[in-house]
Amino acid sequence: MLLAEIARTSRAVAATSARRAKIELLAQCLRDAGPADVAVAVAYLAGELPQRQIGVGHAALREAPAPAGEPSLAVSEVDAAFSEIGGLSGRGSITARRELLHGVLGRATREEQDFVVRLLSGELRQGALDGVMAEAVAAASQVPAVEVRRAAMLRGALPPVATAALAQGSAGLRGFGLEVGRPIKPMLAASAPSVEDAFHKLKAPDNPVAVEWKLDGIRAQIHIEGSAVSVFTRTLDDITDRLPEVVKALRDLPVRSAVFDGELIALRPDGHPHPFQVTSARTASHKDPGVPLSVFLFDALHLDGEDLLDRPGAERHRALSGVAPDELIMPRLVTASAAEATEVFTGAVARGHEGVVAKSLETPYTAGRRGAGWIKVKPRHTLDLVVLAVEWGHGRRRGKLSNLHLGARDPATGELVMLGKTFKGLTDKMLDWQTERLSELAVHSDAWTVHVRPELVVEVAFDGVQRSSRYPGGMALRFARVLRHRPDKSPAEADTVETVRTIAALPD
Repeated sequence: MLLAEIARTSRAVAATSARRAKIELLAQCLRDAGPADVAVAVAYLAGELPQRQIGVGHAALREAPAPAGEPSLAVSEVDAAFSEIGGLSGRGSITARRELLHGVLGRATREEQDFVVRLLSGELRQGALDGVMAEAVAAASQVPAVEVRRAAMLRGALPPVATAALAQGSAGLRGFGLEVGRPIKPMLAASAPSVEDAFHKLKAPDNPVAVEWKLDGIRAQIHIEGSAVSVFTRTLDDITDRLPEVVKALRDLPVRSAVFDGELIALRPDGHPHPFQVTSARTASHKDPGVPLSVFLFDALHLDGEDLLDRPGAERHRALSGVAPDELIMPRLVTASAAEATEVFTGAVARGHEGVVAKSLETPYTAGRRGAGWIKVKPRHTLDLVVLAVEWGHGRRRGKLSNLHLGARDPATGELVMLGKTFKGLTDKMLDWQTERLSELAVHSDAWTVHVRPELVVEVAFDGVQRSSRYPGGMALRFARVLRHRPDKSPAEADTVETVRTIAALPD
């Protein structure tokens, strides 16, 4: 299969908002790919790389060579080149990566180049997420979508499931099962603006609900087989050898085999959490352990040879409580009272945690999906920040000023301190407006970025603040998204660095 076919499909999928039309376009592309190329096609069309990361930065993507006139790149050639690029390390590897990448881009047409740049920069936003892609695999292979979703859940990835489905149909999917030692995709939670809204969605107070703390930690899936303990992240990376204290805490549980879901977090002596980056650094490095991580388990997926995925939530939690001590279990309250649940929420936030997750006691473990049975509630932080610069968009946003550089005021110096970038939350109408307005404010630009007079204020929501050496203020917003433009506010009315530090509880 040629990369041009995937690039054309990507453009067509992005151009339609109809879910059914997206699925059919994707399904036809997967049929054309066949078992040989379908795994790579699924990954690319979902905006992912089979290699995960290959070490290519924005600078290399900006300097693409002139495009080819006719398509000739096979999907298998591109995949092999990306594997070679990702395998490079040591002295000279940056130059070698760039040369290999430009070798691929030099054989790509303009449309293929655009697709590759968006794929590698993480900006392939076309509405082909896991749910849509799973249905496309089902349509292409003519098997029920529920079988595809379950196989993907148990395998932890959709591409190998797509290969089996196209090659063998339902029979191929029956070979996928939960295996201790191989992680599956975690169940995700939907969101609600308040505890009362979450209870309404879960049909409380007619049915009691479990209300658990939501920690700002690292999601962890724990696999135990005899004396062997394995720890996997939500992206299914094995980080066991980085966490000896976690292994020690779980090694002596009275189980022969088990799979648990939980959270890892770095806590201060008073029980309040360290900033998220402290926890993140502990799971990202093989170096000195530094601050130890605490373990909080909240679900059991397998116990002593028995799979529990399809059991009700209450039954799974009883199984967990039967083998894990209280200090290793996530704090929670089962209640039918929204007022009592709100007290749990208030208490969790007061201790520095993100909020709560309200959980149905009946729901099974729907891995890899935002099931209706789990609903997270977090206080929403917002800031009014000043736009310092903006980057040109890709794909559907080509020709639009999209990715905003955001800054807060430093009253002591009068400077604006950059806190990060975001392109999220912007509707087409907002994009059109800000492209026109920021073009008027432009002072200088290059092929990638337009620097503007710092006059436009935007209201931004975000999940938290973390330490960052990337920005001069030493802080960066987490998961920032634009709520609205505030042309009615002047930069002097924007929020200050002190306000951000207060939210983050970071020292000066």
